[in-house]
Amino acid sequence: MSKPANRLRLGMIGGGEGAFIGAVHRAAANLDGRIQLVCGSFSREPGNNLRSGRALGLADNRIYPDWQSLLRGEAALPPAERLQALTIATPNQLHVPIAEAAARAGIHVFSEKPAGINFREVADLARTLADNGCHYGLAHTYLGYPLVHQARDMVAAGTLGRIRKIYVDYRQGWLADGLEYSGNKQAGWRTDPAQAGASGCMADIGTHAFGLAEFVAGQKIVRLCAELRSHIDGRQLDDDGAALFRTDGDASGVLTASQVCAGEENNLTLRIYGEHGGLEWQQMQPDVLIHRAANGDTRLLRAGTDRDYLLPGTRRGLRLPAGHPEGYLEAMANLYRDFADAILTGSENSVPGIDHGLRGMAFIEAMLASHGNWISLNENLPTESPQSKEATP
Repeated sequence: MSKPANRLRLGMIGGGEGAFIGAVHRAAANLDGRIQLVCGSFSREPGNNLRSGRALGLADNRIYPDWQSLLRGEAALPPAERLQALTIATPNQLHVPIAEAAARAGIHVFSEKPAGINFREVADLARTLADNGCHYGLAHTYLGYPLVHQARDMVAAGTLGRIRKIYVDYRQGWLADGLEYSGNKQAGWRTDPAQAGASGCMADIGTHAFGLAEFVAGQKIVRLCAELRSHIDGRQLDDDGAALFRTDGDASGVLTASQVCAGEENNLTLRIYGEHGGLEWQQMQPDVLIHRAANGDTRLLRAGTDRDYLLPGTRRGLRLPAGHPEGYLEAMANLYRDFADAILTGSENSVPGIDHGLRGMAFIEAMLASHGNWISLNENLPTESPQSKEATP
């Protein structure tokens, strides 16, 4: 294998044959030519692991049986050959242990979300990253869509005036029956507390909805009143939930996330309203942003490098002229491009990072603790500490 020239040398843990998200990470990382996959440990099943690595063009000595062997083996290589960054595409319970070990070895980390399984361990990871000067990226892929940045910048510029109301809704249907009981590995680990943590749906997709709402609004959700439940007999983790919330900018909102909406695919929608109008964006039509003015005028803002009305931060994330749709892979590729540039050139790391990870864990733990009560998100409390409860909003 040829040596990468001014390209980030990347390793991967997880994401082997049969795993959807691993292939997405690799395609996205490869899109802009800034990254080269040089090693990996793709599966705990030896045959799967070896087949996966060979299919990706890796030499057998760079296909490792487990993540510990990968870190040891790469450390023994000359600095110009060993990996510089590591993608973690495993079940949740391994996110922090692998990230911490990588950071202690001086390796930058790009991790699937959520960042971990509880706030305490992610806070410990944040300290380890800071102590070792390592970059950290979190795969909040939807924050890589250009028109999400357009919405955020319009809100920040005051186009909507003071923000009053936020609706964010994430509906899937793939867990509408007991798929985990059929041997499906993806459903199996996501509904297993030992691998996913204390939350199912909210950790898996609710964190995306939460992160999108905060990112576009430019405000933090500070209080919420939530209900979580499971609709499938015997399922141990939530597969559905909703929350009323308030932000530090005095906006109110509603967040829903469900994986039992039969017939739904991957329907993430954000609607945000201010004094002067509103914006609406849907992940399944990501190249369109709807702007509704208070006087009744409605504009469809469409993606394209040649759209002069799009803001500079939006156009930076686009690769094609109008009429050539860009989607999920390109959104994640934007995150990987910025992550690689931060490491290779020292530019600012604008990728969702450990702060987003901590916010996500605070959200999950508040959702779990609410039980229909208004509760404050607190990023300073360890997981076993009581959360503050309030009788009214």
